[in-house]
Amino acid sequence: MAASQKKITLNIPVRFRDIDSMGHVNNAVFFTYFEEGRKAFIHELFGLERPSDFQFILAHVSCDYLRPIKLNDKPTLQTWISSIGTKRFDMQYVLVDSSNDNMMYARGQSIQVYYDYQQNQSKPIPDDIRERLIAYQIEK
Repeated sequence: MAASQKKITLNIPVRFRDIDSMGHVNNAVFFTYFEEGRKAFIHELFGLERPSDFQFILAHVSCDYLRPIKLNDKPTLQTWISSIGTKRFDMQYVLVDSSNDNMMYARGQSIQVYYDYQQNQSKPIPDDIRERLIAYQIEK
């Protein structure tokens, strides 16, 4: 994992269990890959490891499937922030081949809402969190 050009990059190992009967990664597994990217991103920016330390909820996630991933492929996930609102931030994901960034397997987006679990409601993103997010923002 490395932070470069405002992106977090993570090599994704394709596990045998990820493959469906059609011989490629099942569509639902792409969301697991995105989740791994979010986890790596949050750890890289804030050093958080325990789920109870994450102060956001996932409000939306989507995926555009562009090319099948097969067992011997070597995908790399690139993750960055595309926009930051008062209470939310949007993450972008691109799954590319590790040896060719132009070979794109999928792209996706998720919306995270900063959240107070004690009050059970959304809350504004604190300035220190916002500043860290801005460092990885690449606007659309």
